[in-house]
Amino acid sequence: MKILIGVDDSPHSLAAVEYVRKMTWPKDSTIQVLSVVRPVVALYAEAYVPGPAYVGTMNEEVARFHQETAAKAERELQRTGLRTESKILNGDPRTELVEAARTERADLLVVGSHGRTGIAKLLMGSVASHVVAHAPCSVMVVKLRETAARGVAPGREHL
Repeated sequence: MKILIGVDDSPHSLAAVEYVRKMTWPKDSTIQVLSVVRPVVALYAEAYVPGPAYVGTMNEEVARFHQETAAKAERELQRTGLRTESKILNGDPRTELVEAARTERADLLVVGSHGRTGIAKLLMGSVASHVVAHAPCSVMVVKLRETAARGVAPGREHL
């Protein structure tokens, strides 16, 4: 079974990694951890705004951050004996995850849900919604309990 999991640095992504880590998968399963880098784009409003060299440096830093994020998720999954690899993609996470599922001939694509609604969902889009609608394979959307998203430790919701 070929499983792809999209990660970023959010608690929702960590919940998805944890969910995959706890599941029992067929012995020949492989898990590919994907993190998608949205390129930084410069907007020039004034003559003294940093130029393209600054944008290049920012893109390198963002790519390094995503590499570290994917590597951390990969190590977490490997601790339980899962066969993994990590990969960084460039572009819009919605389209890149769907294209990766198509290219890799994935059986399952796993993403965390940020749970955005209303204007936030309209302005930022929903990776999970897009992936569910367009992926060529099954999609698992892992939701984070609201108390965990607010920083409340599991089991302490009543306090």
